[in-house]
Amino acid sequence: MWLVAVPLLAHLTHAGSTCRHQGSPGSAQFTNDGDFVVGGIFTIHNNILALKHNYNDIPGPVRCKSLDFRELRFARAMIFAIEEINNSSEILPGVTLGYRIYDSCAAIPVALKAALDLMNGQEAVFSTNTSCSKSASVPAIVGESGSTPSIAISRVFGPFRIPLVSHYATCGCLSNKHEFPTFFRTIPSDNIQATALAQLVKHFGWTWIGAVRSDNDYGNFGMSAFLQAAQAEGICIEYSEAFYRTNPREKILKVVDVIKKSTAKVIVAFLATGDMVVLLRELSTQDIPVFQWIGSESWIIDPGFLQYSLLSGSIGFGIPKSVIPGLKEFLVKISPAEITSSPLLTEFWESAFSCSFSANNTSSNKKVCTGSENLRELRNPYTDTSQLRVTNKVYRAVYSVAQSIHNLVCTKSKGSFSHCEKDRQIEPWQVLQQLKTVNFTTNNGDRVYFDANGDPAATYELVNWQVNEEGKAQFVTVGHYDASAPEGQTFTMNDRTIIWAGGKSKIPKSVCSESCAPGTRKAVQKGRPFCCFDCVPCAEGEISNTTDSTDCITCPQEYWPNTQRDECISKPIEFLSFGDVLGIILVGFSVTGVGVTSAVGVVFFVFRSTPIVKANNSELSFLLLFSLTLCFLCSFTFIGQPSDWSCMLRHTAFGITFVLCISCVLGKTIVVLMAFRATLPGNNIMKWFGPTQQRLSVLVFTFVQVLICVLWVTISPPFPNKNMKYYAERIILECDLGSAGAFWAVLGYIGFLSAMCFVLAFLARKLPDNFNEAKFITFSMLIFCAVWITFIPAYISSPGKFTVAVEIFAILASSFGLIFCIFIPKCYIILLQPEKNTRKHIMGKVTCKSL
Repeated sequence: MWLVAVPLLAHLTHAGSTCRHQGSPGSAQFTNDGDFVVGGIFTIHNNILALKHNYNDIPGPVRCKSLDFRELRFARAMIFAIEEINNSSEILPGVTLGYRIYDSCAAIPVALKAALDLMNGQEAVFSTNTSCSKSASVPAIVGESGSTPSIAISRVFGPFRIPLVSHYATCGCLSNKHEFPTFFRTIPSDNIQATALAQLVKHFGWTWIGAVRSDNDYGNFGMSAFLQAAQAEGICIEYSEAFYRTNPREKILKVVDVIKKSTAKVIVAFLATGDMVVLLRELSTQDIPVFQWIGSESWIIDPGFLQYSLLSGSIGFGIPKSVIPGLKEFLVKISPAEITSSPLLTEFWESAFSCSFSANNTSSNKKVCTGSENLRELRNPYTDTSQLRVTNKVYRAVYSVAQSIHNLVCTKSKGSFSHCEKDRQIEPWQVLQQLKTVNFTTNNGDRVYFDANGDPAATYELVNWQVNEEGKAQFVTVGHYDASAPEGQTFTMNDRTIIWAGGKSKIPKSVCSESCAPGTRKAVQKGRPFCCFDCVPCAEGEISNTTDSTDCITCPQEYWPNTQRDECISKPIEFLSFGDVLGIILVGFSVTGVGVTSAVGVVFFVFRSTPIVKANNSELSFLLLFSLTLCFLCSFTFIGQPSDWSCMLRHTAFGITFVLCISCVLGKTIVVLMAFRATLPGNNIMKWFGPTQQRLSVLVFTFVQVLICVLWVTISPPFPNKNMKYYAERIILECDLGSAGAFWAVLGYIGFLSAMCFVLAFLARKLPDNFNEAKFITFSMLIFCAVWITFIPAYISSPGKFTVAVEIFAILASSFGLIFCIFIPKCYIILLQPEKNTRKHIMGKVTCKSL
């Protein structure tokens, strides 16, 4: 494209002292002289005719096709604004503004040619000095409609400090004052729009979208800004396709195929108008699913696209609509003389009314145009002034240039009237400086000013395409975006008034993966964007209480997740209670044991004068029965919620009562053994094992255990402890031993006495049959030792409340063993075989053997 621009700019032919243009200037579409002439460049046509050059003759003027009625309205709006200024007494009074408006035909070389023509003027000879220098023929230019042509023009204008005020170039790159120091615009930057679009997509919960853009500066820079903003909002892009209207059809079809096969239901289209037309033509021929289109300002407010039903329900940010008084009348009031004198208006008239001014053109069967046709009866983008959006930006641009010139040539005289010097020479750089500080309000109430980057205040309307009662598509404003508003108030909208794609009132869903419910976390699928994930249940002991949680939270130590794993609840505290089935069973056995022991005690007390009771050392027997009762009762201290006192009581009571019990059994065993020895002639040993010695031995044996227990509870007593090691989901409330050594010392002492008792009883096992207490003691000790030897591994390996149950079982089993082995046989003789309860029967075999 620079092949045209550079020669026209740099290579000037010098004929003596005369400077001439290289080549011939192009023709402006609309011209009018004035004291100061403002340039204008618009994309009035969308394409240029392809011509074959023979490279022998100089190419003729570029010819354009595909008239854009909307862009023609923009150009006419510039003329309207200038005429309004010329008729105003408030701005540039007594000064006439002229205009020279060119058509860029949507081609960068043509746009550059027009810009250079505006710079250099129409004169073939423009300088008579040897430096070939002159002032620009225009102080400023309004245009261009596209971002890429505006970039090219701004790069040319920059060194000459000629301001370019665009009404429709939105590329964020143009805000860079280092690269484009002379560029201004009355439309917001795409950087703001991209942020607004990302917030819009996030607002409706769309995290999985497709993106299509124009393969030019407008589309590439705009989409880049949107993708960056979308990523910050947590939005994933399934695809991002770029194309240009002049690409081969295969390229366009590839884009269409990507759209058809995509899973995203929302498409963000950052497309120029011409590119959108090309895409829609191809989509209209395909069987395309219903998509929700999100549009950029270039096409979302273009009435020409309302005819496409597949865009129904589209939504996007557009320039706020406005009203320009008098513009409608100006647009439709075109005289026949104006039509015939302007090739562009002639083309427009013939296209609008499907007629021809040439009477000889009968091949197309068109009627002859008269020039008196009524434009008011037409409804097309040119005559439609119901929603003046970009047109108002043209209006603002013209007024900003006029205001800058006013500030340069006009001064306030007495009163409020201004005096203007229409003959004053002004340079473009002076207008440039004034544009930086301009701040005024137009006739339709719009405030116009530029920030440090040459951008205006960014405001948008959120536009939704809806079908009215007549079945026609229309633009409906459903929200607003104001970048200058305080944080949190920039975006306002009414969701209930939006009609979505397919005419639905429900917000469409577009996600790669469904949201993860509380109790799960997101796990990104390998090789896919972060929006594509699997929902993984939280691990044991963890919860997530929000939707789409990325991590699970570990519950505090005394808490555990509920079934849904979305809340931490207190862990249930478990202990062996009186209400448990196991607790009831053990209590039942304990009560039974107490009852049996009491019954035996009653029997022995009733029959205390009988030989069998006397022969079995009644005093130790009653003490043994009492200790066994305490053994059965101490099992109650192991049941129920542990407390400081219950923990100390259960272990000490158990240790002391059992030692008291074993001490009694040991005393009985010694008495039995010694009594048998004492029957031998000359043996006087029983005097050392009388009642006093028996009581003393029981007291000494028990005192040792009491001493151990006192030291235990004094130095390191048992205490309640919340055990969380066995079960993660519940707390075992148990009694910590405090000192494991003390506990095993208590058990060891019991074991020592039991072993001694067993050995002595075993030695006395061959006593006469009728005198069989030693044999019963042997059996009871055998059971006792077996129970407690089994208890040790069971106690260590049993978790939670079962540890307590094992200990209670060992107490009950050993106690029942003692009472059944030692006392039940005697009760049997006393109650059921009284004939054997005689001294003769008891001493019978002893006498025979002694003889």
